[in-house]
Amino acid sequence: MENLAQITEFKSSPELVEKLYQHGISKEYEAGEILMNENSYIRSIPIVMKGSIKVIRTEEDGREILLYYIKAGESCIMSFLGGMHNETSKVKAEIEDDAEILFLPMDKVSLFIKEYPEWLDYIFRLYHKRFEELLDIVNAIAFKKVDERLLKLLHKKSELNNSKIILTTHEQLANELGTARVVVSRLLKQLEENGEVQLGRNKITLL
Repeated sequence: MENLAQITEFKSSPELVEKLYQHGISKEYEAGEILMNENSYIRSIPIVMKGSIKVIRTEEDGREILLYYIKAGESCIMSFLGGMHNETSKVKAEIEDDAEILFLPMDKVSLFIKEYPEWLDYIFRLYHKRFEELLDIVNAIAFKKVDERLLKLLHKKSELNNSKIILTTHEQLANELGTARVVVSRLLKQLEENGEVQLGRNKITLL
């Protein structure tokens, strides 16, 4: 997704696309860079042009859990809500895969809501998608075992990067699942013994 005109809601409004490019500021990031920290004020909202972002919630004891990924063509609904109400961010956003981000100032976000129905449709679609993903997280934590959650996370990463080879560490997976590294290492070993994955140095291959 290198062209905003490819976004479903924007296809009927070339004028909106032109305005986004006109007022947005494009920046490039490498994997692992922090895009936004918790408690930061939100001055603009990010639209992912290429690459991906992971959105994380951190507890007071330092534990983290992955909430969802933001892929090309998408934005962060948490940024929308926080920025609109002049509140600080409740989440941390980290670059998952080398990315290009278009930042739209909050004053333009509000203006476009009034001027372009397509922009409002885009926001509502993202809100609906994130709400469903957060429900999945709650359901997984409440009812699924860690090994099921781990395998689902690996498949999600594979789909996100369009590759069966996942470059990550046991520590990173543990942080995203909100569990201990030793637990993830043990479960990965079981998955390898079951023929579902192949483990390498800082990489996992889905079989």
